[in-house]
Amino acid sequence: MKNLIFLFVYLISAIAIFPQSMVIQKTDGTNLFMDMNTIETINFIIPCPGIPTVDYGGKTYNTILIGNQCWLKENLDIGTMVSGGINQTSNAIIEKYCYNNVLDSCTKYGGLYQWDEAMQYSSSEGAPGICPEGWHIPTEVEVQTLKTNVSNNGNELKREDQGSGVGEGTNVSGFSALLAGGRLYSGSSFVGFGDTGWFWISKKGLYGYSYNIRLPYNEANIYIDAGSIPSWGFSIRCIQN
Repeated sequence: MKNLIFLFVYLISAIAIFPQSMVIQKTDGTNLFMDMNTIETINFIIPCPGIPTVDYGGKTYNTILIGNQCWLKENLDIGTMVSGGINQTSNAIIEKYCYNNVLDSCTKYGGLYQWDEAMQYSSSEGAPGICPEGWHIPTEVEVQTLKTNVSNNGNELKREDQGSGVGEGTNVSGFSALLAGGRLYSGSSFVGFGDTGWFWISKKGLYGYSYNIRLPYNEANIYIDAGSIPSWGFSIRCIQN
């Protein structure tokens, strides 16, 4: 049996369900027939009302509504690439790392940012940081709400081609998380591509550490880590104010 996921972006005009089949009438007038005996559940993935997309820095990001929260569906990719061997600095330029210093990695998987750069050198939880206007780096409370909305099942956050075994993504939520790895805090290398998705939270921890979300490839859990060195380079997902 399969899970069937629909993304409502004006692609479907009508749905008719019969005892053993489902007919979807598409906007081009053609019909799509599905055998209901092969479908276990149907999940409807919905963009944020009135904000299906956000244009920012020359890119278009999709939005996704999870519970009452509106998230960007893609990792943020904004700024100018700098070498992973140097620290990002407070200047007039947003700086990003691209995995293995390959610019195309940012295009596909988003940029990697040190905590201070992501926050634009604010220490206030919920600061806009490098997010588009009207959006911000998520707070711990907002991440806890996200966890609750998906029953702490990280597989529901991961894109279908991410993770394996008990950690294989189902993307039931539509969040489409990528296990994009990170830039090591020392700057000596990039690590974790395909193994771990790290996302900064806008909360500062004790002793100068920072909070982040961690999604392992081989587990379904969603971890909130409070002891990450802020010079790591992690992904960013913005949430609407």
